[in-house]
Amino acid sequence: MFLFFLTSGLFLGWTLGANDASNVFGSAVGSKMIKFRDAAIVASIFVVLGSVLQGFGGAETLGKLGAVDAIGGAFTVALCAGLTVYWMTKAKLPVSTSQAIVGGIIGWNFYTQNPIEFKELIKIVSTWFTAPVLGGIFAVLLYLFTKKVLQKSKIHILRLDAFIKFGLFIVGAFGSFSLGANNIANVVGVFVPSLPQLIFDFGFFTLNSIQVLFLLGGLSIAAGIITYSKKVMQTVGSSLMKLNSETALIVVLAHSLVLFVFSSPWLSHLVTYIGLPPIPLVPVSSSQAIVGAIVGIGLLKGGRNIQANVIGKIFAGWVLTPLIAGFLTFVALFIISNVFKIQVTSGTRLQNFTDRDDLKTTNQYFDKIDISEPIFWVSTALLLILVIYLFVRLLRQNSKAREELFNQQMDRYDVQQKILENEIRLKEMVAADLIKENERKNIEQRSLTLNIVKKNDLLKKLKAILQDIDRDVLSDQSKKKIEKMDQIIYKILDSKQDRILLQKYLKETEDEFYQKLDQKYFGLTEFEKKIASLIRSNYKNADIAVIVNSTSEEVKEVIKKLRTRMNLEKGTKLNKALKNI
Repeated sequence: MFLFFLTSGLFLGWTLGANDASNVFGSAVGSKMIKFRDAAIVASIFVVLGSVLQGFGGAETLGKLGAVDAIGGAFTVALCAGLTVYWMTKAKLPVSTSQAIVGGIIGWNFYTQNPIEFKELIKIVSTWFTAPVLGGIFAVLLYLFTKKVLQKSKIHILRLDAFIKFGLFIVGAFGSFSLGANNIANVVGVFVPSLPQLIFDFGFFTLNSIQVLFLLGGLSIAAGIITYSKKVMQTVGSSLMKLNSETALIVVLAHSLVLFVFSSPWLSHLVTYIGLPPIPLVPVSSSQAIVGAIVGIGLLKGGRNIQANVIGKIFAGWVLTPLIAGFLTFVALFIISNVFKIQVTSGTRLQNFTDRDDLKTTNQYFDKIDISEPIFWVSTALLLILVIYLFVRLLRQNSKAREELFNQQMDRYDVQQKILENEIRLKEMVAADLIKENERKNIEQRSLTLNIVKKNDLLKKLKAILQDIDRDVLSDQSKKKIEKMDQIIYKILDSKQDRILLQKYLKETEDEFYQKLDQKYFGLTEFEKKIASLIRSNYKNADIAVIVNSTSEEVKEVIKKLRTRMNLEKGTKLNKALKNI
């Protein structure tokens, strides 16, 4: 019957594992630094160890707030806390299992008319504010320390990546241990007062009923991690502020330290030993701790990346969760006790929660650990095996990652080389085509020029012959024919068609040369640039005169002007100087 009523607490543990495990490994899995399978194995083992080895402190504090001494009452409180968490999550409001269970216990106190220990309530509520503040302080200090170390060490990016992976594993294991130690009280703490006092002998070690209860609760958290936390882990970390891998490591470590501080009896005893007030062993919200760490780093960076609307929703969740859980528990207890006739309180409240013998035994066990106890060696062996497993797996992953990175770089290099070779080949083909095209145009230009020169030279000779004919001895009809021939020759020599065609070829082949002339010797006419181009192509003065339909004297004047503009010394050949432009 007890196991049946315990299902509400196990359900609460399952929901806690499904959601709060993302605070530990969410950033690492979401960024694919760590595989989900590895994260789930590590988180499940360490959350169970934390629940069994260090979970009693928070349960003791909750018991002082309200010892739910009937199994029906414990079932109702855990069920209402779980439903509150479920409904608030559906409403997309951040929730705290710690606040839900505290609200449920207060609702039970009101219904059963048990007095509320306000001293314990104030202690618990104060941690709702100190936990995120402490998380922010831890995160800022760790961030500054890590930044300085990285700046001085100048670690290679591949080695840094390996260190971060290993760090995420170690911090995740520590965070899972702290999650189990601190939150197991939220899951099954309310069942401790009504728990039968039994001893379970497993042969080489024994566990009392509280440790078995915490073991079952830890296993329910682990079940939530394994079965339902993958999607949450893959999407966590971007709603409040985007984190890189280094910052994620710092945030998880700061969050884990907060949970550890408020669940470690050894640390509390150490603080008391040096004369300081003891640290309250109180279940605190994993979400509050992670939010405090993220906000702390966000404020350190100027606060521009923090989304204020998300913080507003978080604060609303902190206020509403205990109120809703308390009201729901009060109503549910009325129904359970009056409709189903299930006892929700024994009627005789424990004067002191620590009066339970098995809790005293548990407390003494954590005050001073006896290394002769088999459970100590079992726990140590499990931890050692897990550390070795993590180290070997990390080495394999790191080696594989380096090999993959090297292969990717080699493939990228090969691709780049092929692209470069293709580009060079293409440029060579284009250059060869340009050379051929220029050669073709030069041949065509020279051929055209020579044809013009020969034609004009022939026509001038023919014109000279006609002029030497004694026209006095000719008949009038013959004179008219010679005059007509003379006019035709003149028209052909004066025709612009050849000059236009030649100018077109010169522009195509000498366009770049004309631009350079304009840049160095601004003010040259098109006629002068055309003569310079022909001189550059090694044409004779007489041929140039024929080509441009001018006289040799005009060509010589242009040559003289060009030599003056170019400031050439005597003996320097103009055609070579023009080629060097």
